Amino acid sequence: MSPSPDPALWRGLTQQRISRRTMLKGVLGGVGVAALGSALAGCSIEGSLSSQAQQKVDWPAFWAKQKPTTKLNFANWPLYIDQSHGKYPSLEAFTKASGISVNYQQVIQNNAPFYATVAPQLRAHEDIGYDIVVMTNGWELTEMIQNGFVMELDHTKLPNFAKNAAANVKNPPYDPGNKHSVVWQTGFTGLAYNTKLVHRPITSFKDLLDPAFKGHVGMMNDNTELGSAGMLALGIEPTTSTPADWRKAAEWLKQAQPNVLGYYDQSYIDRLSNGDTWVSQAWSGDVFQAIAGGNKHLKFVIPDEGQMIWHDNMMIPMQAQNPLSALKWMDFYYTPEIAGMVEDWVNYVCPVPAAKEYILKELDDPAVANSPLVFPSPSVDAKSHNFYVFKNYDEYEEWNKVFNPVIQS
Repeated sequence: MSPSPDPALWRGLTQQRISRRTMLKGVLGGVGVAALGSALAGCSIEGSLSSQAQQKVDWPAFWAKQKPTTKLNFANWPLYIDQSHGKYPSLEAFTKASGISVNYQQVIQNNAPFYATVAPQLRAHEDIGYDIVVMTNGWELTEMIQNGFVMELDHTKLPNFAKNAAANVKNPPYDPGNKHSVVWQTGFTGLAYNTKLVHRPITSFKDLLDPAFKGHVGMMNDNTELGSAGMLALGIEPTTSTPADWRKAAEWLKQAQPNVLGYYDQSYIDRLSNGDTWVSQAWSGDVFQAIAGGNKHLKFVIPDEGQMIWHDNMMIPMQAQNPLSALKWMDFYYTPEIAGMVEDWVNYVCPVPAAKEYILKELDDPAVANSPLVFPSPSVDAKSHNFYVFKNYDEYEEWNKVFNPVIQS
């Protein structure tokens, strides 16, 4: 069913979004690195999977016996869905079409603290109160899957995903076959520069080593992003990298340090806009929003060595009370109309390419529809690299030991 509410209902103002990437290096709500690392280690079951993961579940039988409900509890990040006058038009359209009311909660500020909060309930096989959670591909998502904390999806109930999903969101390395997840939004991590201050094209990570940029380069304090950039700079494929590769990347990043002003969270975009930094690691969605907000002097580029692609994913936690409602929303979202409504407000990379025409023709927003940062050309996929998928907690800890000192030095 294709919803067709009044377009004026869902048009919202573009606002600065909150970082989607894990920031173990920072402080959130008073939780420091050491305390957070300890909490996450407590979530791990080293050397084995949880009893729930080991338990065999007949998923076709499970889904066959589920009964429809009229509720959906949805946990997401702040400012990550279309809004208008305090309401969520896409969710209202869903309720109108399905009869399912949505309790939408903007409770995920960061992957690691959220997971540390809900993991004890998941280990105890308890309902965490949400039927959908949105998590970024990374260690927390991997551990949720490995430990059997999320349901396997019934793809017979997701025909719109099969029909409309972009190629770059199908069969991701962190969840082959989309067995447990479907993408909510996608983003690219490349480079951006301030054309007022940099009077030549930036085309490569090697440009970050140019002495002319001493003290004017911005890098990310997310070590997943930082370490992956170091590997791309050396021509190393992150998805198949080894700890030896990680150490090589860390050495390259240390070589760049004389030019680095700082390692930033999402505040990097303000530093770049106001001229504190001239060149910076950057997320495509942030640069689009900054340009739309009047910073026309910013330019996002895909380095010659490639860029990283990341995904925020919808998953259904085990013991969720309304799993059929969750599947119904996932499928509803993967229509061009609904994905278009969300995308026109959020401005990251849309997982539904056909939403471009809807935004252009129905929403009359060519700035979003024609942006290569929102609807990239197919050739961009060839230049985009997935993040390394950690096999176990020891690997994750090794990564932190390699790259955290770069940020902290």
